[in-house]
Amino acid sequence: MQASQQHRSSGMSNRLYYLPPQEAEAHCLPQFQSFDHQLCYNDGSQGTNFSFQGSSERYCTLESSSATGSYAIYNSPSTVSFSPNGSPNSQQDSQSYPSDPHHSPDNTYGSPMSASCITDDVSDLRHKLRELETVMLGPDSDIINSYDSTFTTNKSSLEMDSWRDTMEMISGGDLKQILVACAKSVSDNDLLMAQWLMDELRRMVSVSGEPIQRLGAYMLEGLVARLASSGSSIYKALRCKEPASADLLSYMHILYEVCPYFKFGYMSANGAIAEAMKDENRVHIIDFQIGQGSQWITLIQAFSARPGGPPHIRITGIDDSTSAYARGGGLNIVGQRLSRLAESVKVPFEFHAADMTGCEVQLENLGVRPGEALAVNFAFMLHHMPDESVSTQNHRDRLLRLVKSLSPKVVTLVEQESNTNTAAFFPRFLETLNYYTAMFESIDVTLPREHKKRISVEQHCLARDVVNIIACEGVERVERHELLGKWRLRFAMAGFTPYPLSSLVNATIKRLLENYSEKYRLEEREGALYLGWMDRDLVASCAWK
Repeated sequence: MQASQQHRSSGMSNRLYYLPPQEAEAHCLPQFQSFDHQLCYNDGSQGTNFSFQGSSERYCTLESSSATGSYAIYNSPSTVSFSPNGSPNSQQDSQSYPSDPHHSPDNTYGSPMSASCITDDVSDLRHKLRELETVMLGPDSDIINSYDSTFTTNKSSLEMDSWRDTMEMISGGDLKQILVACAKSVSDNDLLMAQWLMDELRRMVSVSGEPIQRLGAYMLEGLVARLASSGSSIYKALRCKEPASADLLSYMHILYEVCPYFKFGYMSANGAIAEAMKDENRVHIIDFQIGQGSQWITLIQAFSARPGGPPHIRITGIDDSTSAYARGGGLNIVGQRLSRLAESVKVPFEFHAADMTGCEVQLENLGVRPGEALAVNFAFMLHHMPDESVSTQNHRDRLLRLVKSLSPKVVTLVEQESNTNTAAFFPRFLETLNYYTAMFESIDVTLPREHKKRISVEQHCLARDVVNIIACEGVERVERHELLGKWRLRFAMAGFTPYPLSSLVNATIKRLLENYSEKYRLEEREGALYLGWMDRDLVASCAWK
């Protein structure tokens, strides 16, 4: 019996290579805008236009459908002012912030040297200290004068040191270091320093340059959008249909081909499902973000060749209207495509559409029937669900508890191995910079810089997420990745236990990676698979029951 089962499992696993998706959900970054000298946001009928200084070349900006406001940044000797109508603020009505590292939206507790934590008036502060000194030490004390002099001297010295260090950093031309310094200035609400660094960054970034120059262009967009509070508008606007011409490959398909990240995730998940369902006659698969449905093509084909005949397969596909827009139609398109495939390979098949977001899914939407072996697929989806840090409903854990109540035979999880969910802005920026640097470097190896579609691939598939992570907060930030260690805790709390991935799946993925750069690495740790680029883990895959 064991030998027979092993043979059958091997037969299916060897067929788990993936046909490339002909259509996949993509996110669109609209076309380039030219740059003028100062950063400006012009609120017109076409949306909010961002224009930057960029030496003699054009580089891409993001154009949103409708921003919540339109802002312009202007210099003054010590302040940067924001004007809702796009004109310079007068001294009377401007909302200006001095170059003060303690004036920070993230610094909710204040600082001993922050005027707001003691008094709003510096002269008032001195007066109160003088009164206190007089009571305690008498009228002739020099403490206040000494304090004033020391405080002023120290503050000037610190500011001069900061500007001097910045000058040295700029002259060194380290783009990564300048990006970090700019993000720190934004975090500290040091808007004058932030604008200065943004001006320098615009001369250094390029969507057609080195990986760090290309990523830097989009991270700079995120910083600008954060100051303008337009990140949510950009995120919503940057979804579009795939190229209309039949001879154009989808941007997501190009990324699918040049990098193994999606193939790795889909292959490992399908392998776990095939292994769990190898003896089942009726199989129900619930896919919480089905997209184009391309993941299931090779699994259906593998089931068709199963010794003893294929099972009856029913797929419940969940997806929202935004994905339908990218797909060019509703879930019926996915159902028809998979039904035609199943018919061609003689696999009994049904498709059930659930047109909604994961936050809206309830038990009655899943169409569970008695007598079917259930598999649930969470591929690159759960990180979009708000958790306890965003919503009291905590849909991230709610969905896991709901799925566990269905007693599935296997649940598959594929997620980016990144930590951006609850991190504050500045550490989140650093994590995003580190993660996407590896991603852009890996693209550079297999997709030549002169490739005419490479810019579109990075814009449509990656830039939108980068901007959302950097520019948005609260419910507007929907790209909220967690490390697998945190996902393990969530699954364990919901009552799941690990389902070890088959060694045959590992071997298949290793053969897949032989077609790519040797800098990719595959590791198995504690029953999960990690795909990385050099020393950075990028995607993790595991299964549960």
